[in-house]
Amino acid sequence: MHLDPAFILASASPRRRELLQQIGCHFLVSPAEIDETVLVGESPEDYVNRMALQKALAGWHANQHKQLPVLGADTTVVLGNDIFGKPSDQADAISMLSQLSGKTHRVLSSVAMIQGDKQQVVLSETRVTFRLLGSDECHRYWQTGEPSDKAGAYAIQGLGAVFVTAINGSYSGVVGLPLAETCMLLEAFNISWWMQE
Repeated sequence: MHLDPAFILASASPRRRELLQQIGCHFLVSPAEIDETVLVGESPEDYVNRMALQKALAGWHANQHKQLPVLGADTTVVLGNDIFGKPSDQADAISMLSQLSGKTHRVLSSVAMIQGDKQQVVLSETRVTFRLLGSDECHRYWQTGEPSDKAGAYAIQGLGAVFVTAINGSYSGVVGLPLAETCMLLEAFNISWWMQE
């Protein structure tokens, strides 16, 4: 028996897709392109919530003929009050990794769901601690290609795992989609998980 999709994921992220598949969700993928510029004076929390909501809204407007709820998500790395998005180039990635070296930073992951006039947003915060990183190590990591499309220039689920000495919060949130919070949203929209084909 083939199950019909229960919602639309407005993201091109293979990691979010894999996390949703991991918990047995059935969904369509329809990536949403939005302007990800941080507004003047915007807090990291407000920024990541706005990004998730805008992605969900864009996905809804593109697919409202399907009437399915749309899930949008955004994850960002925050050190102090500075937002670390995806690095623009090697120098930017090395700068981010150097600043994260030996420190604890926050990973904010927001999930939004929209269906017509109904919309909800949940926010997850995880604290991640890095060991001290050497300059040569940061350059070698860049050469692997992994940091180029990751917030904060690292992937906890990949090669970047060797940097992490401690994590307090949602591991899946650092990967890109906090699953406990996501399931709360799915439940609010009467969407099941753990579905079997």
